[in-house]
Amino acid sequence: MTTRRRFLAAASTLAGSATLAPGALLHPRAIDIARELKKDRTQPWDAAGNESFWAGVARAFTIDRSVINLNNGGVSPSPGFVQEAMKRHLDFSNTAPPPYALWQVLEPQKEGTRLALAQTFGGGAEELAITRNASESLQTLQQGLPLAAGDEVLTTTADYPRMINTFKQRERREGIRLVRFQIPAPGDGRGVYDPGEVVRRFEAHITPRTRMMLCSHVVFLNGGVMPVKEICALGRRHGIPVLVDAAHSLAHIDFRIPDLGCDYLGSSLHKWTFAPHGTGLLYVRRERIGDVWPLMAATEAQDTDIRKFEEIGTHPAANHLAIAEALTFHEGIGGARKLARMVYLRDMWADRLTSGPHAGRVRLRTSREAGHAGGIATVEFDGLDPGPLQSWLWGKHRIFTVAINDAPDTPEELRHNIRGLRISPSVYTTPREIERFCEAVERALADGIG
Repeated sequence: MTTRRRFLAAASTLAGSATLAPGALLHPRAIDIARELKKDRTQPWDAAGNESFWAGVARAFTIDRSVINLNNGGVSPSPGFVQEAMKRHLDFSNTAPPPYALWQVLEPQKEGTRLALAQTFGGGAEELAITRNASESLQTLQQGLPLAAGDEVLTTTADYPRMINTFKQRERREGIRLVRFQIPAPGDGRGVYDPGEVVRRFEAHITPRTRMMLCSHVVFLNGGVMPVKEICALGRRHGIPVLVDAAHSLAHIDFRIPDLGCDYLGSSLHKWTFAPHGTGLLYVRRERIGDVWPLMAATEAQDTDIRKFEEIGTHPAANHLAIAEALTFHEGIGGARKLARMVYLRDMWADRLTSGPHAGRVRLRTSREAGHAGGIATVEFDGLDPGPLQSWLWGKHRIFTVAINDAPDTPEELRHNIRGLRISPSVYTTPREIERFCEAVERALADGIG
C-alpha cells in the first residue's frame, strides 16, 4: 500500500497555485475550474483519495464512460474546454482571410503560449520550441546535431523504437554506429532501475568515438524513472551531448526542466499535459541552439533563435494556442497533487492483484519505491500472454491497455526483457474503473481467455 512517506519522498514540490497563461485567450470554463481547484489547499497526498475532488476534475473531460482507457501513456484526451478553445481558434482561421488570421493574428499569440510553457515547466521562453510531438522534438536533435562516419551514439535497449530507428537511418545513410546496451529490468515490485548501475553502464560504453547519448527520463516500457540528471552530468564531464526523452515524464513526474541539468529535451504535450493531439515541446539550452540544425530549413539570421525549429510551413495555429488552456488546468490541479492521484490509482490495482487469490501469478515489472516510478506500471501474469490478453480485455470488457513484449526475432543482447500489460490511468479515471479492470483480470486468471 502506498504510504504518505513514499509519496512525499517522490514528489519534489507541493501543489502550485492556478496561474493563468500570459497572452492566451482563456476559455471561461478553464478559469472557473482553475479557481475551484485553487480553493482546495489540501496537501497532495491527502487529496489523492478525495473522490469528490477528483470527480470535479473528471467532469472537465468529455470521454465515453462505456469504455475504460488505461493507455493514457499512449495519448490522453483533452478536457472539453481545451477542445473548445482549439475549435474556436480553428473557426476563426477559416472565417477571416486565412493569411491574415493565421499569420497576423493567431501566430503572434503563440508567444503567450511559449511564455506559459516556460512558467509551468521552467527554462527560458527563448529556449522552448513548440512542436507536434516528442518524436519531432527528439528527431530535430538526433538529425540536427552533426555526426560523421564512424561516430558512435549511445543508448539503451529500453529507449523508444522511433528514436532507435532515427539513429539506425543515420547509420545506413551516413555510416555512424549505434551502440545499445541492456540495463537491469526491475523484476518485481521491489526492483528498481538502480541509478548508480545505470550510470556505470553508460560510462562503461563511452569510447573516444562517442559523440551523443540518448536517455529516457521515464521508460515507456514500464514507467521506471531513469537517473537523467546524473547521466547529463556524465555527458558534460566527457563533452558528450545527452538527449533527454521526456515524453512520459513532463506533467507526470513533478519536476521542472532545469532540475535535470540537461541541454536538450523533447516531450509530448498530448500525454500528461492534456494539450491538443499533435502538440509537443523542444527544449534547447540557449547557448546550444546554434549547434543544432532544424529539420526544415531556416534562414541564417535564425541560427540562434529557438523559433527556427518551428519553420514547418503552413500549419494550424489552433493546436498551439490551446496548449495554454491545458496548462491552466494542469497548474490548477498542481503537479504534486496530480502525481499523488496517479500513484494512488496505480497502487489501487497493484495492491489488489498482488494480494488476491492469484497473487502467485502476478509479477509487477515496475518499482513502487519512492522516486522510481509514477502512475505508469507494467504487470505480468503467468500463463497469460500479453498480446492475447490485451485483445481479450478490449474485445470482451472494453478496457484499453497496451501489451509490452520483446519482438520474437530480437537478438538476446538487444532484448529489454520486460513483458506484460502496461497500465496507465489518468486524473479522470475512477476507482470503479480500476475495479472493473481488476475483476476482468481476475476472471482471466481463474478461467482463462480462450
